[in-house]
Amino acid sequence: MSRVLLAGLFHETHCFVDETTGLDAFDVRRGADLLAMRGNGSMIDGVLEVAAREGWQVIAGASYAATPSGMVEDAVVAAFLDDLSATVAGAGRIDGVFLALHGAMVSQSLADVEGAVLERLRALPGLAEVPVFGVFDLHANMTAAMARHADCLVSYRENPHIDARESAVRAAGLLARALRDGVRPRMHLRHAGIVWPPTGTGTADLPMRALEATARRLEAAHPAFWAVNVVAGFSFADTAETGVAFALATDGPPAEAEAALATLAAEAWALRHEGLPPEIPPHEALARIAAERPPGPAVLVEPSDNIGGGAPGDGTGVLRALLAAGTDSAGVILNDPAAVATLADARPGDRRRLALGGRGSRLDAGPVALEVEFLRRSDGRFTLEDLQSHMVASRGSAIDMGPCAVVRHGGITILLTSNKTAPFDLGQWRSQGIEPADFAVIGVKAAVAHRRAYDRIAAASYTVATPGPCTSDPRALPYRRLARPIFPLDP
Repeated sequence: MSRVLLAGLFHETHCFVDETTGLDAFDVRRGADLLAMRGNGSMIDGVLEVAAREGWQVIAGASYAATPSGMVEDAVVAAFLDDLSATVAGAGRIDGVFLALHGAMVSQSLADVEGAVLERLRALPGLAEVPVFGVFDLHANMTAAMARHADCLVSYRENPHIDARESAVRAAGLLARALRDGVRPRMHLRHAGIVWPPTGTGTADLPMRALEATARRLEAAHPAFWAVNVVAGFSFADTAETGVAFALATDGPPAEAEAALATLAAEAWALRHEGLPPEIPPHEALARIAAERPPGPAVLVEPSDNIGGGAPGDGTGVLRALLAAGTDSAGVILNDPAAVATLADARPGDRRRLALGGRGSRLDAGPVALEVEFLRRSDGRFTLEDLQSHMVASRGSAIDMGPCAVVRHGGITILLTSNKTAPFDLGQWRSQGIEPADFAVIGVKAAVAHRRAYDRIAAASYTVATPGPCTSDPRALPYRRLARPIFPLDP
């Protein structure tokens, strides 16, 4: 029976927002609590499925996962490494390691947290030569240290990330192959010299659609290739290795791997402008909606306040546009725990004057003062309707928005949450007694990952430009560490 150490570390770090992320922001599961993730649709669940099939004895370490946010405090990394070291020290023989990662985590002292974790892992007693495999997010910033210290890391292939669990199953299956056959592949890495914003990395569109197709052809053509990863990068991480990359695991000749990576890098360069999609002002989108009158909800996608990218989720740009246009039958969600708290004693039908949103980013115009009608409140807990939702990857299907309140101003319904919750599942609305398909216009704070949910009900979609930290123009970000030259910062 193979004995496999299982652990997870999942955080996408936005280095340009005014906050740090402490241990209290992380959902931490250790030992039996980690094993209890079986069946919840997460990456860990996928690994546990393979472990059961293969008859592994799982040595359960710890899983740390948090919503995308600002720089991670060093204490979080130290706590995870302490957990990892303690698990290894008490485990006895370990035949293999599997890590469920994000790949874009940055701490106060470490620009490459995952690379540092892998390096420390290799230094622990008995782990220098065991196979180390893992799964990671398509929006990782793949580093030389990650490639050097892991045997095989496998990324998601879809954005929205409907295949996170599937990718974990695929990666764990490759670890099973290594344990069974006694063969260890090696990682090869190539950076493309490109930074694309999240809005340019949807896999249904160019450039990612073409790059993923090429990667799959290369895998099929080369039996020695265990995995060919198209890594879109996370543009809001200020690191030397931020950006588009290609990572390949093979037990074949290095020259064959390097040729494949060169093919992918050249294709990415040829398509580099495709990764910078246009945006329009929200008032222009609303004017088009009013003129075209689509036969269902029109979605205003607001990537600058993308909760899934680390933004605060309380930006007022779309709300202000809806108010200015006098839009009827609209829905927006703001993460505003202060506003929720002021409604703690409100009864349905009460009218209150609130200052809504606009506190989380200095780029925003500030709170919007509105008189609203209070409709209802809830504890904010719901279960994902879609177990392939983009948000299921790290923590599973049970979502906690914190205490919530629903208010209305004219024709605009506003859902107020206390915990940042990415808009990746329609259960977010329906759990509050609201049917999103009944709106004429819906504001969505996302870049691409909302599509899995909202494309099912949307009759039209417009990506709009508003002030916020998740800009779609990397040239606007104050990088200090980024390796230069790089497109589009350097023409």
